[in-house]
Amino acid sequence: MSRFVNLEFGDESEDSFSAQQIKDEAFYSDQAQQAYERGAFEPALRYYSKVLEFNPQNVSAWTGQVRMLIEMREYKEARMWAEKALERFPTAPELLAAKAVALGRMGNLDEALAFSDASIEERGDTPYIWLARGDVLLARAENRADYCFDKAVMLAPRDWFILWLAGRIRRFYENFAAAARLLQSAIELNYSNFIVWLELGHCQRALGISGPARLSYARACELNPGCTEARVGLAQMDDLGLWRWLKALPKRFIAK
Repeated sequence: MSRFVNLEFGDESEDSFSAQQIKDEAFYSDQAQQAYERGAFEPALRYYSKVLEFNPQNVSAWTGQVRMLIEMREYKEARMWAEKALERFPTAPELLAAKAVALGRMGNLDEALAFSDASIEERGDTPYIWLARGDVLLARAENRADYCFDKAVMLAPRDWFILWLAGRIRRFYENFAAAARLLQSAIELNYSNFIVWLELGHCQRALGISGPARLSYARACELNPGCTEARVGLAQMDDLGLWRWLKALPKRFIAK
């Protein structure tokens, strides 16, 4: 069944928190942000849904749902959810920006740019507005994207989360070197978050720098032993190292 159909309904069976805690709008908003910051996009989606059960007028939660669907690469559903939200909040800048990203990643480039323009025209001047603008411009292969990422970082100085998001967008469009620079800056601000090391490892592996990639994956595993993605990445780097060693064996025997 489509995830879009059930977005507004929470799943109490997955709620593992103590019954003594007050589970209100603020509680679920906080849980959604925490889940987002550890790359747990589907749980974050459910938490934003719970926020809307308490307050259907919470535009940040509507936007959050669209953003999580984009992170999960469910672009068609993200667009549908954005359209549903925009029926309630037709001029919400971050909703317009999120729809622009979904459209851009679906290949609807002119429409994506139009929604991105609209988000800025609605006096949208938040880091996400500019990250989304950069996302759309990268989809269009435009060099102006660099300014947008710089603007987002400037609006949130010393914010590791914005740097991480910018790095994820850059990696999606295979701008691996630029992504790695952003992620290294994020690590300087938040050395103990596994998710940044994981993302950096992916970029380093794509760039072919296996030693640093192995170290990044190992650090992510150390910080979060339960991260399957980090363990797989580290294992792949170890397999690559073994393959290179085996491949070099004939040359070593010849040299002798």
